[in-house]
Amino acid sequence: MEGGKADFRTAFHFVSSGNEPRLHIVQTSMSIFIILLALAIWGVVHSILASHFAKDMIRGMAGAGGMRFYRFGYNVFSVVSFAPILYLMLVLPDQPAYAVPAPWKYLMMGGQLVSLILLLVAFLQTDALSFVGLSQLFGMEKQESGPLVTRGLYRLVRHPLYTFSLLVLWLNPVVSQNSLAFYLGATLYIVIGAYFEERKLLREFGEAYADYMRRTPMLIPFFNFSGARGLNLDT
Repeated sequence: MEGGKADFRTAFHFVSSGNEPRLHIVQTSMSIFIILLALAIWGVVHSILASHFAKDMIRGMAGAGGMRFYRFGYNVFSVVSFAPILYLMLVLPDQPAYAVPAPWKYLMMGGQLVSLILLLVAFLQTDALSFVGLSQLFGMEKQESGPLVTRGLYRLVRHPLYTFSLLVLWLNPVVSQNSLAFYLGATLYIVIGAYFEERKLLREFGEAYADYMRRTPMLIPFFNFSGARGLNLDT
């Protein structure tokens, strides 16, 4: 791991070696830029592949029968393509951003644990086999994206997987600059991605999802800033 970091330091060593503080600033700035760029590229590709345009194109090439592989393949690709971003966070030059002292850090760690448990609960309530794509893969379900789920934690917020994922990230009591860049980029992507995802869900489920939006907050419980009033269900 240290060898990897040394390689990146060598690549960025274009400032006079006698000016170590400036070199360190350049290195960490480049690390933040690379992580945010990698997240942006992943997010764009991820969003394009999830779009109706991409689905229609794949359906045209593979046929309706081939679409049963789509959801599972999409999830596998998303996980595999995300791994290089985590690798960059580990090997790029980094430095501490902040560390929350005791006893607050223990409260935050407890919050992380609770959020992880609720994240698992939300995943199971999503219809896990359909979410992963196994139901479609083995012909147990004809829909490509699964049924509309509004029960359990989905009565609290429309995107509990996003809500509890963000809590797991931001309740980390010890954060480096690379981690902070990743958290900010991931948060921005989740918020933007949730907005466009809901446009697709409105097309798919129509008035049922519009009514769900009116009744249920997007990400923050009890605060519904994004109700479906005035939305065009054809968009």
